[in-house]
Amino acid sequence: MRRLSLAAAAAACFFALAAPAAAQQLKVGTVAPEGSPWHDMLLDLNARWKKVSGGKISLRIYPSGTQGDEPDMIRKMRIGQLHAAALTSVGMEAIATEMNALSIPFLFESWEEVDYVRDRLGPRLKKSLEDKGFVVLTWGDAGWVHFFTVTPAPRPADMQKLVLFTWGNDPRTEEMYKDAGFRVMPLASTEILQSLQTGKIQAFPAPPIAALASQWFGGAKNMTPVKFAPVIGGAIISKAAWDRIDPALRPQLLKEAEEVGRLYKPKIRQLETDAIAAMQKYGLKIATVTPEIEREWKQTAEKVYPRLRGGYLRAQDFDEVTGLVKEYRSKKK
Repeated sequence: MRRLSLAAAAAACFFALAAPAAAQQLKVGTVAPEGSPWHDMLLDLNARWKKVSGGKISLRIYPSGTQGDEPDMIRKMRIGQLHAAALTSVGMEAIATEMNALSIPFLFESWEEVDYVRDRLGPRLKKSLEDKGFVVLTWGDAGWVHFFTVTPAPRPADMQKLVLFTWGNDPRTEEMYKDAGFRVMPLASTEILQSLQTGKIQAFPAPPIAALASQWFGGAKNMTPVKFAPVIGGAIISKAAWDRIDPALRPQLLKEAEEVGRLYKPKIRQLETDAIAAMQKYGLKIATVTPEIEREWKQTAEKVYPRLRGGYLRAQDFDEVTGLVKEYRSKKK
Protein backbone atom coordinates (compact mmCIF):
# COMPACT_ATOMS: atom_id res chain seq x y z
CA MET A 1 0.00 0.00 0.00
CA ARG A 2 2.88 2.33 0.81
CA ARG A 3 4.45 1.76 -2.62
CA LEU A 4 1.12 2.31 -4.37
CA SER A 5 0.56 5.59 -2.51
CA LEU A 6 4.00 6.87 -3.50
CA ALA A 7 3.45 5.85 -7.13
CA ALA A 8 0.06 7.56 -7.20
CA ALA A 9 1.55 10.73 -5.71
CA ALA A 10 4.37 10.71 -8.26
CA ALA A 11 1.89 10.28 -11.11
CA ALA A 12 -0.25 13.13 -9.80
CA CYS A 13 2.77 15.41 -9.65
CA PHE A 14 3.80 14.46 -13.20
CA PHE A 15 0.39 15.22 -14.67
CA ALA A 16 0.14 18.47 -12.70
CA LEU A 17 3.44 19.62 -14.20
CA ALA A 18 2.58 18.43 -17.68
CA ALA A 19 -0.91 19.96 -17.76
CA PRO A 20 -1.28 23.45 -19.24
CA ALA A 21 -1.46 26.31 -16.75
CA ALA A 22 -4.97 27.25 -15.70
CA ALA A 23 -6.46 30.30 -17.40
CA GLN A 24 -6.11 33.51 -15.41
CA GLN A 25 -8.72 36.27 -15.53
CA LEU A 26 -7.40 39.57 -14.24
CA LYS A 27 -9.80 42.10 -12.77
CA VAL A 28 -9.16 45.61 -14.11
CA GLY A 29 -10.83 48.78 -12.86
CA THR A 30 -11.11 52.26 -14.34
CA VAL A 31 -13.17 55.40 -13.75
CA ALA A 32 -13.38 55.80 -17.54
CA PRO A 33 -16.95 55.28 -18.79
CA GLU A 34 -17.94 52.34 -20.96
CA GLY A 35 -17.46 53.30 -24.59
CA SER A 36 -14.79 55.90 -23.85
CA PRO A 37 -11.41 55.66 -25.63
CA TRP A 38 -9.71 54.45 -22.43
CA HIS A 39 -12.30 51.69 -22.07
CA ASP A 40 -11.78 50.78 -25.74
CA MET A 41 -8.04 50.61 -25.08
CA LEU A 42 -8.59 48.04 -22.32
CA LEU A 43 -10.89 46.00 -24.57
CA ASP A 44 -8.17 46.00 -27.23
CA LEU A 45 -5.58 44.96 -24.65
CA ASN A 46 -7.83 42.10 -23.53
CA ALA A 47 -8.15 40.81 -27.10
CA ARG A 48 -4.40 41.00 -27.64
CA TRP A 49 -3.52 39.28 -24.37
CA LYS A 50 -5.99 36.47 -25.05
CA LYS A 51 -4.44 35.93 -28.47
CA VAL A 52 -0.76 35.96 -27.51
CA SER A 53 -1.36 33.80 -24.41
CA GLY A 54 -3.45 31.24 -26.23
CA GLY A 55 -6.42 32.08 -24.03
CA LYS A 56 -4.51 31.70 -20.77
CA ILE A 57 -4.73 35.40 -19.82
CA SER A 58 -7.83 37.57 -20.08
CA LEU A 59 -9.15 40.74 -18.52
CA ARG A 60 -12.45 41.36 -16.78
CA ILE A 61 -12.94 45.11 -17.09
CA TYR A 62 -14.91 47.20 -14.60
CA PRO A 63 -15.52 50.65 -16.17
CA SER A 64 -17.33 53.80 -14.99
CA GLY A 65 -15.92 53.77 -11.47
CA THR A 66 -17.87 50.64 -10.50
CA GLN A 67 -14.88 49.64 -8.37
CA GLY A 68 -14.78 53.07 -6.74
CA ASP A 69 -12.60 56.10 -7.26
CA GLU A 70 -8.90 55.74 -8.06
CA PRO A 71 -7.78 55.65 -4.41
CA ASP A 72 -10.34 52.87 -3.83
CA MET A 73 -8.97 50.88 -6.76
CA ILE A 74 -5.39 51.27 -5.54
CA ARG A 75 -6.43 49.97 -2.13
CA LYS A 76 -8.20 47.01 -3.76
CA MET A 77 -5.13 46.17 -5.83
CA ARG A 78 -3.01 46.17 -2.70
CA ILE A 79 -5.27 43.60 -1.01
CA GLY A 80 -5.87 41.53 -4.14
CA GLN A 81 -9.52 42.41 -4.83
CA LEU A 82 -8.41 43.99 -8.11
CA HIS A 83 -5.37 43.04 -10.14
CA ALA A 84 -4.89 46.05 -12.38
CA ALA A 85 -6.27 49.50 -13.19
CA ALA A 86 -6.13 52.25 -15.78
CA LEU A 87 -5.34 55.36 -13.75
CA THR A 88 -4.87 59.06 -14.30
CA SER A 89 -1.92 60.93 -12.85
CA VAL A 90 -4.00 61.51 -9.71
CA GLY A 91 -4.03 57.80 -8.91
CA MET A 92 -0.41 57.27 -9.85
CA GLU A 93 0.68 60.24 -7.71
CA ALA A 94 -1.03 58.57 -4.74
CA ILE A 95 1.35 55.63 -5.21
CA ALA A 96 4.56 57.45 -6.18
CA THR A 97 4.82 61.18 -5.51
CA GLU A 98 7.45 61.51 -8.25
CA MET A 99 4.56 61.42 -10.74
CA ASN A 100 3.64 64.93 -9.52
CA ALA A 101 6.51 66.28 -11.60
CA LEU A 102 4.47 65.78 -14.78
CA SER A 103 1.55 67.84 -13.43
CA ILE A 104 3.20 71.18 -12.63
CA PRO A 105 0.47 73.73 -13.49
CA PHE A 106 1.00 75.93 -16.53
CA LEU A 107 4.50 74.58 -17.18
CA PHE A 108 3.89 72.54 -20.34
CA GLU A 109 2.67 74.20 -23.52
CA SER A 110 2.56 71.26 -25.96
CA TRP A 111 2.41 67.48 -26.16
CA GLU A 112 5.88 67.54 -27.68
CA GLU A 113 7.21 69.01 -24.43
CA VAL A 114 5.31 66.41 -22.40
CA ASP A 115 6.69 63.55 -24.49
CA TYR A 116 10.24 64.91 -24.28
CA VAL A 117 10.11 65.04 -20.48
CA ARG A 118 8.26 61.76 -19.96
CA ASP A 119 10.62 59.84 -22.26
CA ARG A 120 13.52 60.93 -20.05
CA LEU A 121 11.79 60.42 -16.70
CA GLY A 122 9.91 57.26 -17.69
CA PRO A 123 12.42 54.61 -16.54
CA ARG A 124 12.82 56.25 -13.13
CA LEU A 125 9.05 56.67 -12.70
CA LYS A 126 8.50 53.00 -13.58
CA LYS A 127 11.12 51.98 -11.04
CA SER A 128 9.49 54.13 -8.35
CA LEU A 129 6.07 52.56 -9.00
CA GLU A 130 7.58 49.07 -9.02
CA ASP A 131 9.26 49.75 -5.68
CA LYS A 132 5.75 50.49 -4.35
CA GLY A 133 4.42 47.18 -5.68
CA PHE A 134 3.08 48.06 -9.15
CA VAL A 135 4.23 47.34 -12.70
CA VAL A 136 3.56 49.90 -15.46
CA LEU A 137 2.05 48.16 -18.48
CA THR A 138 1.81 51.28 -20.62
CA TRP A 139 1.69 55.05 -20.28
CA GLY A 140 -1.37 56.94 -21.46
CA ASP A 141 -2.85 60.41 -21.78
CA ALA A 142 -6.25 61.88 -21.05
CA GLY A 143 -5.83 65.33 -22.57
CA TRP A 144 -5.25 68.82 -21.21
CA VAL A 145 -7.04 69.94 -18.07
CA HIS A 146 -9.43 72.82 -18.70
CA PHE A 147 -11.87 74.37 -16.23
CA PHE A 148 -15.62 73.78 -16.60
CA THR A 149 -17.85 76.19 -14.69
CA VAL A 150 -21.53 76.99 -14.08
CA THR A 151 -20.89 80.65 -14.91
CA PRO A 152 -18.22 82.08 -17.23
CA ALA A 153 -14.83 82.32 -15.50
CA PRO A 154 -12.18 83.42 -17.99
CA ARG A 155 -9.84 84.98 -15.40
CA PRO A 156 -8.34 83.51 -12.22
CA ALA A 157 -10.28 86.06 -10.15
CA ASP A 158 -13.55 84.74 -11.64
CA MET A 159 -12.63 81.15 -10.80
CA GLN A 160 -11.66 82.06 -7.24
CA LYS A 161 -15.29 83.03 -6.55
CA LEU A 162 -16.51 79.51 -7.33
CA VAL A 163 -16.27 76.27 -5.35
CA LEU A 164 -13.92 74.03 -7.30
CA PHE A 165 -13.86 70.24 -7.26
CA THR A 166 -10.57 68.58 -6.29
CA TRP A 167 -9.87 64.87 -5.97
CA GLY A 168 -10.49 63.44 -2.52
CA ASN A 169 -7.52 61.87 -0.73
CA ASP A 170 -5.18 64.28 -2.51
CA PRO A 171 -4.37 66.88 0.17
CA ARG A 172 -1.32 68.22 -1.68
CA THR A 173 -3.37 69.29 -4.69
CA GLU A 174 -6.00 70.72 -2.36
CA GLU A 175 -3.37 72.84 -0.62
CA MET A 176 -1.89 73.91 -3.97
CA TYR A 177 -5.25 75.33 -5.08
CA LYS A 178 -5.81 76.99 -1.72
CA ASP A 179 -2.37 78.60 -1.85
CA ALA A 180 -3.35 80.05 -5.24
CA GLY A 181 -6.51 81.58 -3.73
CA PHE A 182 -9.13 79.06 -4.88
CA ARG A 183 -12.06 77.64 -2.90
CA VAL A 184 -12.05 73.86 -3.11
CA MET A 185 -14.27 70.89 -2.31
CA PRO A 186 -12.46 67.51 -2.23
CA LEU A 187 -14.70 64.70 -3.52
CA ALA A 188 -14.57 61.42 -5.39
CA SER A 189 -14.77 61.93 -9.16
CA THR A 190 -17.89 59.75 -9.15
CA GLU A 191 -19.64 62.55 -7.18
CA ILE A 192 -18.98 65.38 -9.65
CA LEU A 193 -22.28 65.27 -11.53
CA GLN A 194 -24.47 65.06 -8.44
CA SER A 195 -22.45 67.78 -6.69
CA LEU A 196 -22.96 70.12 -9.67
CA GLN A 197 -26.69 69.43 -9.61
CA THR A 198 -26.96 70.19 -5.88
CA GLY A 199 -24.69 73.26 -6.02
CA LYS A 200 -22.06 71.68 -3.79
CA ILE A 201 -19.50 72.63 -6.44
CA GLN A 202 -19.65 75.18 -9.25
CA ALA A 203 -16.55 74.21 -11.19
CA PHE A 204 -14.28 71.28 -11.95
CA PRO A 205 -10.97 70.79 -13.78
CA ALA A 206 -10.96 67.99 -16.34
CA PRO A 207 -9.89 67.02 -19.84
CA PRO A 208 -12.69 67.67 -22.36
CA ILE A 209 -12.87 63.98 -23.35
CA ALA A 210 -13.61 63.03 -19.74
CA ALA A 211 -16.10 65.89 -19.30
CA LEU A 212 -18.01 64.65 -22.35
CA ALA A 213 -17.74 60.91 -21.70
CA SER A 214 -18.95 61.29 -18.10
CA GLN A 215 -21.53 63.96 -19.04
CA TRP A 216 -20.14 66.25 -16.32
CA PHE A 217 -20.28 69.25 -18.66
CA GLY A 218 -24.10 69.05 -18.54
CA GLY A 219 -23.98 70.76 -15.15
CA ALA A 220 -21.24 73.24 -16.05
CA LYS A 221 -21.64 74.51 -19.59
CA ASN A 222 -18.82 77.04 -19.63
CA MET A 223 -15.23 76.14 -20.39
CA THR A 224 -12.09 78.18 -19.76
CA PRO A 225 -9.70 77.00 -22.49
CA VAL A 226 -6.40 77.41 -20.65
CA LYS A 227 -4.00 74.45 -20.56
CA PHE A 228 -3.74 73.95 -16.81
CA ALA A 229 -1.72 70.73 -17.07
CA PRO A 230 -1.62 67.50 -19.07
CA VAL A 231 -3.33 64.50 -17.53
CA ILE A 232 -0.77 61.72 -17.60
CA GLY A 233 -1.82 58.22 -16.71
CA GLY A 234 -1.46 54.64 -17.70
CA ALA A 235 -2.35 51.04 -17.02
CA ILE A 236 -0.68 49.35 -14.07
CA ILE A 237 -0.88 45.91 -12.51
CA SER A 238 0.00 44.88 -8.98
CA LYS A 239 3.38 43.21 -8.81
CA ALA A 240 1.79 40.32 -6.92
CA ALA A 241 -0.62 39.65 -9.81
CA TRP A 242 2.13 40.14 -12.42
CA ASP A 243 4.43 37.68 -10.68
CA ARG A 244 1.70 35.01 -10.81
CA ILE A 245 1.68 35.15 -14.62
CA ASP A 246 3.87 32.64 -16.44
CA PRO A 247 7.30 34.34 -16.79
CA ALA A 248 7.51 33.11 -20.38
CA LEU A 249 4.39 35.14 -21.25
CA ARG A 250 5.27 38.41 -19.53
CA PRO A 251 7.58 39.93 -22.20
CA GLN A 252 4.97 39.45 -24.95
CA LEU A 253 2.14 40.74 -22.74
CA LEU A 254 4.18 43.83 -21.91
CA LYS A 255 5.02 44.36 -25.58
CA GLU A 256 1.33 44.22 -26.51
CA ALA A 257 0.41 46.66 -23.71
CA GLU A 258 3.04 49.14 -24.86
CA GLU A 259 1.84 48.80 -28.46
CA VAL A 260 -1.75 49.54 -27.41
CA GLY A 261 -0.52 52.64 -25.57
CA ARG A 262 1.34 53.87 -28.66
CA LEU A 263 -1.67 53.18 -30.87
CA TYR A 264 -4.18 55.06 -28.73
CA LYS A 265 -2.00 58.04 -27.81
CA PRO A 266 -2.55 60.02 -31.04
CA LYS A 267 -6.20 58.94 -31.17
CA ILE A 268 -6.93 60.29 -27.69
CA ARG A 269 -5.07 63.52 -28.35
CA GLN A 270 -7.08 64.13 -31.51
CA LEU A 271 -10.33 63.32 -29.71
CA GLU A 272 -9.93 66.39 -27.50
CA THR A 273 -10.86 68.72 -30.37
CA ASP A 274 -13.74 66.44 -31.33
CA ALA A 275 -15.02 66.35 -27.74
CA ILE A 276 -15.07 70.14 -27.46
CA ALA A 277 -16.96 70.43 -30.75
CA ALA A 278 -19.49 67.81 -29.61
CA MET A 279 -20.11 69.61 -26.31
CA GLN A 280 -20.59 72.91 -28.12
CA LYS A 281 -23.46 71.33 -30.04
CA TYR A 282 -25.11 70.70 -26.66
CA GLY A 283 -24.67 74.22 -25.36
CA LEU A 284 -21.08 74.44 -24.13
CA LYS A 285 -19.73 78.00 -24.28
CA ILE A 286 -16.00 78.66 -24.61
CA ALA A 287 -14.70 81.70 -22.76
CA THR A 288 -12.47 84.12 -24.62
CA VAL A 289 -8.96 84.01 -23.21
CA THR A 290 -6.61 86.69 -24.46
CA PRO A 291 -2.80 86.54 -24.19
CA GLU A 292 -3.12 88.96 -21.25
CA ILE A 293 -5.51 86.60 -19.44
CA GLU A 294 -3.20 83.66 -20.17
CA ARG A 295 -0.39 85.59 -18.47
CA GLU A 296 -2.64 86.12 -15.45
CA TRP A 297 -3.18 82.37 -15.17
CA LYS A 298 0.52 81.61 -15.53
CA GLN A 299 1.45 84.25 -12.96
CA THR A 300 -1.15 82.84 -10.54
CA ALA A 301 0.42 79.40 -10.90
CA GLU A 302 4.00 80.64 -10.64
CA LYS A 303 3.23 82.27 -7.30
CA VAL A 304 2.87 78.81 -5.77
CA TYR A 305 5.95 77.31 -7.48
CA PRO A 306 8.12 78.02 -4.41
CA ARG A 307 5.66 75.97 -2.34
CA LEU A 308 5.48 73.24 -4.96
CA ARG A 309 9.26 72.90 -5.09
CA GLY A 310 10.18 70.91 -2.01
CA GLY A 311 6.56 70.64 -0.83
CA TYR A 312 4.22 69.23 -3.46
CA LEU A 313 7.19 67.48 -5.06
CA ARG A 314 10.87 67.06 -4.35
CA ALA A 315 13.07 70.02 -5.24
CA GLN A 316 15.30 67.88 -7.47
CA ASP A 317 12.25 66.59 -9.41
CA PHE A 318 10.89 70.11 -9.87
CA ASP A 319 14.27 71.35 -11.07
CA GLU A 320 14.75 68.41 -13.41
CA VAL A 321 11.37 68.80 -15.12
CA THR A 322 11.54 72.57 -15.49
CA GLY A 323 15.11 72.17 -16.77
CA LEU A 324 14.03 69.59 -19.36
CA VAL A 325 11.26 71.87 -20.60
CA LYS A 326 13.76 74.69 -21.03
CA GLU A 327 16.14 72.28 -22.76
CA TYR A 328 13.45 71.23 -25.23
CA ARG A 329 12.49 74.82 -26.00
CA SER A 330 16.10 75.82 -26.58
CA LYS A 331 16.59 72.86 -28.97
CA LYS A 332 13.40 73.75 -30.82
CA LYS A 333 14.65 77.28 -31.40
